[in-house]
Amino acid sequence: MIENDPTDDPRELGEWLTQAGIELDVLRPYAGAALPEDLTGYDALVVLGGGQQAYAEPGEPWFGTVRSLLRKAVRFDVPTLGICLGAQLLAQAHGGTVAPAAAGPEIGARLVAKRDAAERDPLFRPLPLLPDVVQWHHDEVTELPAGAVLLAASTHYPHQAFRIGGSAWGLQFHIECDAAMVARWAANDRAVLDQLGTTPEEVVASVEQVLDDIFEVWHPFAVRFAALVRGELPRPDPVAPAPAPGRELPLFGG
Repeated sequence: MIENDPTDDPRELGEWLTQAGIELDVLRPYAGAALPEDLTGYDALVVLGGGQQAYAEPGEPWFGTVRSLLRKAVRFDVPTLGICLGAQLLAQAHGGTVAPAAAGPEIGARLVAKRDAAERDPLFRPLPLLPDVVQWHHDEVTELPAGAVLLAASTHYPHQAFRIGGSAWGLQFHIECDAAMVARWAANDRAVLDQLGTTPEEVVASVEQVLDDIFEVWHPFAVRFAALVRGELPRPDPVAPAPAPGRELPLFGG
């Protein structure tokens, strides 16, 4: 597991994966930890979020290695999960693009909408149609890599979740945070919250209201990911067939 930023540690996701029998090796390159050149000896790869910009040049000195590992993970079918910045780096590593979000920052408790392809995905199929998530991003994936499968969307941020190949998932949103983590983000982003017409207290309160729902939905998701890592859950087809016309869920603002 790669932790890109001390403000976005494994938190709840780390606990869920550990409880599901996954031994975590958390690498913190911002603190000087060296990243491996390949994934030999690892059964999975998880890349967490952070306040950095995936498209910034030269960017963090370890981002090139992270992208290389993400490419190797897909090439060698290593189960992979990218969260927020991690999802953006996953998309970039395979030819997708990342830029400042056209609709501006997306912050707080939100819903995302599953797309038809999610019904053929072992991790996303059991999710409700409109799962609760926590959003905290200023940038977005503006173009998915060729062949990527869109799994969740919303009107103003269309690439909320996607899969590359048969084993790599990207989530633009957060499932790992608790109220304390969100409170820290809110304190650091107070100026942005002012521009959005809200306060840190309001954002934290709104997130606290959905944390039980997030646990109910995303804890089993993490358990399914752990089962996939152990080979107990079938992998999806690398590329899902095109959805039937007219079956997609309507999108919504958020």
